[in-house]
Amino acid sequence: MERKMKIGVFGRDYQEDKLPLIQRLFEKLSELGTEIYIQRDFYAFLTEVTKYMPANAGLLDGDVSFLDLALSVGGDGTFLRTVVQINKYPIPILGINTGRLGFLADIGSEQLEETLDELFRHQFRTEERMMLELQMPESLFQGYHYALNEVAILRRDTSAMITIHTFLDDDYLTSYQADGLIIATPTGSTAYSMSLNGPIILPESDNLVLSPVAPHSLNVRPLVIPGTHRITLRVESRSPTFLVALDGRSEVVSTDTLLTIVKACFTTHIIHRLDHTFYQTLREKLLWGVDKRVK
Repeated sequence: MERKMKIGVFGRDYQEDKLPLIQRLFEKLSELGTEIYIQRDFYAFLTEVTKYMPANAGLLDGDVSFLDLALSVGGDGTFLRTVVQINKYPIPILGINTGRLGFLADIGSEQLEETLDELFRHQFRTEERMMLELQMPESLFQGYHYALNEVAILRRDTSAMITIHTFLDDDYLTSYQADGLIIATPTGSTAYSMSLNGPIILPESDNLVLSPVAPHSLNVRPLVIPGTHRITLRVESRSPTFLVALDGRSEVVSTDTLLTIVKACFTTHIIHRLDHTFYQTLREKLLWGVDKRVK
C-alpha cells in the first residue's frame, strides 16, 4: 500500500473573502488522499472566524519534520513566515497566491487543482534558494537568525540618518550614510532591494546585493558581491539603537552591537511547476516586454 503524502498547510488569519479558494484547496487534497496538517493559528482562523472545518485534518504545532510538502496560502509575506516555521528542514514549499504580486507565491486560483494533481504525481521541480544568517550576540528573532529575502539595517530616529561602517571579509568597503542598508539574496533581489533600484539576480546565482536606503551621497549605488563574502557592520547613530529586520521580522538593536552576515549552511526548497521559469515570472509579474500601445 502506497504511503500517503503528508502535507502541511500554512496561512494567515485574514482574507475571509478567499475562503472559496481555501475550500477548493482542502477538497482537492482530500480527493487526492493526502494526510493534511494545518498550522495551528491558521486552523483557529478557519474554524473560529470563517466557521469552516476542514475534514480529516490534523494540527501542526511545532514539529514539522515529518512533512513531505508545505503549502503556503497567501502572498509572499505568508511564504516568508512559512519559511521560518519550516526552519532548516529540506521540506519543499509551494506558494498558493491569494495576495497581489506574488514572486514566491506564484500559483494562482486558476492553476490550483491542476498543480495539486501534478504534485500528487511528483511532477514538479524544486529550486534551492540561498539563505542569509545574521550572527550577533543577542538571542533575538526567537532564535531564528535567518532570512530568505534580505537583512535590513534601518534607522529608528526619523530625524537623522545612520552611518553603517561596512567590511567585506575584514576589508573596509565604505561607510554608508543613509536611512539604512539592505543585504539581499538573489531571491530578495526582486523584493525590497528592487524598490531601491537594485539589480535583479537570477535565483541560482551565488551573489548578494548591498543596496543603501536613501543614501546621502548620490554616487553610492547598489553593489553586487560574491555570496562567499562575510559582511560585518557597525552602526553609528544619534539614537542609541537601530532596527534590524530579517524578511520583515524586526528587532531593536543597540549601536554597541557588531553585526555579521554570512550565507547560511542550508537552503530553502521552493516548488515550481515543470513548465515554470524565472524568466516567465519576470514577464508576468513585472510586465517585461509589454507594450501598452499594442492591444
